[in-house]
Amino acid sequence: MALTPSTMMPLGTPAPDFLLINVITNRPMTLDQVMGKKGLIVAFICNHCPFVQRIWPEFNVLSRSFIESGVGVVAISANDSEQFPDDGPEAMKQTAEKMKLPYPYLFDADQSVAKAYQAACTPDLYLFDADKKCVYRGQFDGSRPENDVPVTGEDLRHAVMCLLSGIPNDREQHPSIGCNIKWRSEKNF
Repeated sequence: MALTPSTMMPLGTPAPDFLLINVITNRPMTLDQVMGKKGLIVAFICNHCPFVQRIWPEFNVLSRSFIESGVGVVAISANDSEQFPDDGPEAMKQTAEKMKLPYPYLFDADQSVAKAYQAACTPDLYLFDADKKCVYRGQFDGSRPENDVPVTGEDLRHAVMCLLSGIPNDREQHPSIGCNIKWRSEKNF
């Protein structure tokens, strides 16, 4: 497990569009289809990462409340599924069903969407406003598999509350830390 920080997309960057398969329904979805009226959280995750596994239960709880508040949520896995079959569409679907995910779980097979978002690790989290401009990118909270910090989602929760209240997020935004995205080699294309 290589500890990798997120690259921290510049604030104000427009959300890159996409067309990816939702592994739950086996249907394609676009950015506009997952966008909420008030904004969107894009989470680059994967099944096998211990950093994702640590936050996932609380992320799902918070996601339900965010969705009810008008903020869409989408999870995207971009790992090379040939090298990491646990992160492929079939395993993703099983995980989504087992965890009863309240949001779409999309597979970025050619990794072009992860590259467009400048995603580097799992989890890598982004919050966009209703105009699809990045207002937050970084960590869920300070919890990591190797520390005793409780999983609360404090950083992302604060960013969403600022967005919903229409006030600037004046807190320092910290990079997420997690497993690196498992990039495909040129020979795998």
